[in-house]
Amino acid sequence: MADVTGEQPEKGSTTLEGFRVIGVAIRREPWIFLLSTLGSVLFGALTVADAWVLGWSTDNVVRPAFRDGETDGGLLWTILGLFMAVAILRAVGIVARRLGAGIMQYRMQAHYRRAVTRQYLSLPLSWHQRHPTGELLSNANSDVEAAWGPIAPLPMAIGTVAMMVIAIGGMLAADLVLAVVGLLVFPAVILANLAYQRLASPLMTRAQQLRAELSEVAHESFDGAMVVKTLGRESEETERFRAKAVELRDVNIRAGRIRAAFDPTLAALPNLGVLVVLAFGVQRVLTGATVVGDVVTVAYLLTIVSFPIRSIGWLLGELPRSVVGFRRVSAVLDAAGEMSYGARAASAGDGSPGAEVVLERVAYSYVSDQPVLDDVSFRIEPGRSVAVVGATASGKSTLTSLIARMVDPDDGRILLDGTDLRDLARGELPRTVAVVPQTPFLFDDTVRGNVALDDRDDPVPDADVWEALRIAQADGFVAALPHGLDTQLGERGTSLSGGQRQRISLARALVKKPRLLVLDDATSAVDPEVEARILGALRDSEGGAGATLLVVAYRKATITLADEVLHLEEGRVVDRGPHAELVRRSPSYARLVNAYDTAAEEVTSR
Repeated sequence: MADVTGEQPEKGSTTLEGFRVIGVAIRREPWIFLLSTLGSVLFGALTVADAWVLGWSTDNVVRPAFRDGETDGGLLWTILGLFMAVAILRAVGIVARRLGAGIMQYRMQAHYRRAVTRQYLSLPLSWHQRHPTGELLSNANSDVEAAWGPIAPLPMAIGTVAMMVIAIGGMLAADLVLAVVGLLVFPAVILANLAYQRLASPLMTRAQQLRAELSEVAHESFDGAMVVKTLGRESEETERFRAKAVELRDVNIRAGRIRAAFDPTLAALPNLGVLVVLAFGVQRVLTGATVVGDVVTVAYLLTIVSFPIRSIGWLLGELPRSVVGFRRVSAVLDAAGEMSYGARAASAGDGSPGAEVVLERVAYSYVSDQPVLDDVSFRIEPGRSVAVVGATASGKSTLTSLIARMVDPDDGRILLDGTDLRDLARGELPRTVAVVPQTPFLFDDTVRGNVALDDRDDPVPDADVWEALRIAQADGFVAALPHGLDTQLGERGTSLSGGQRQRISLARALVKKPRLLVLDDATSAVDPEVEARILGALRDSEGGAGATLLVVAYRKATITLADEVLHLEEGRVVDRGPHAELVRRSPSYARLVNAYDTAAEEVTSR
């Protein structure tokens, strides 16, 4: 990515790195930045103009009025007009500054949230498995907000720099000695900022990390609410969340204490400068070295300079958190492992409705020295149904992830109708292959929305939705729902049973009419009779006829419906063939397939 490097800057370069982050925003939104900056400059210039009007009024109206005991009405109206004009133009500058800063900030946040989300979707599952969900939520939300927090005070700070330059010029023009005395506050401001950056930056870093950890604890607790409740672990989960929340609170309080000392210091330094200027100014007036109007002008301009110092302080105060947030977002955007795609279209398969699948010496591991699959080779002919059978941790679900290209193999290759999956163009594989995972996921949407996942430009007809539901044996209970296809299912389908959720998930895959359907124990919550009807409908219906079917199965009733069986042991295909044949020649296979039914019978008899 051109905007970010992902490299960690050296310690002590927080301010420089912060301005680099700001530069990213300026390059992306130059015109909005220009609008807000011009508004801020206008505001700054008109604020300084107030000082000139005040000084001119003192010398030409206030002092003559005290000396002569009368005032000129025309001059009073002139002063009033000047102050009104300055106030109106300054208000215009404030509106332009705030509007531009707000639009720029929210646009940058929206852009980077979309960029982070797109990156999440493009990265393989192997990357997601190394990063907790809470951290990902934090990257897309609080880290993005933190990264662009300085944009809000940025135009004000730039405009007030212009104000400060104009004010300093006016001070020097009014009285050089008093100006030099007043400007001694600037070295003190620089030292205060350096101290703040050094103390606050590590605390901001830790706070952002704790936000991610807190999000992860909350996500795990909510996601595992059923486990927590059934095991009576509410108090332990509450304590786990409380501990992280307390730690985050304490870090934020420590950072807040530093900020609470920093802001008043910045506000106090210019005021101290005003007092010193007034003290020197009185002496210079008494000696005749200057006039009262010049002292008033310099003192007022110095109070104006205090506002730019505070606004710059607000900007500098946001930089440590911005740098931390941007580093964390950049780490996601620069993450390696993004899947590459070719340019080939998926084959139509020589007129066959089913797809041919070939694995050639495929190997894969989650940990480098512990392969889950090793030297797996087999071919599935178009239109065949194959059951994958193996003990727990034998690599069955990993095999389905590889065939669906959720991850790429470490070695070997997978061919679909003779084409390596890595050579297919983006979006081609999902048009041909559909996967129904072990755990169904339903969106907080209607039945129609969950099955069709509609593209607004190419909506799925209701007739196709009902046909998919019929094949999945879900049309009956869907028709009985209060609003049929328009019934809201709730978050993750909480209004449905486990078996119903699985059948809706299966219908979602079938509505695409895939040429290869992969079922990863996708009917485990469905009773055997309904499961048999589902598999029978897949063979007999228009939506399933001829499609190649790969089923990860445990039940003997499911396995016997397949044309052949692949027997996996410790990540290798140790045997394949029809079920009855494998039972006769493989004692380990026979023990495995009989174990489930034996256990089920024991549970039923109790």
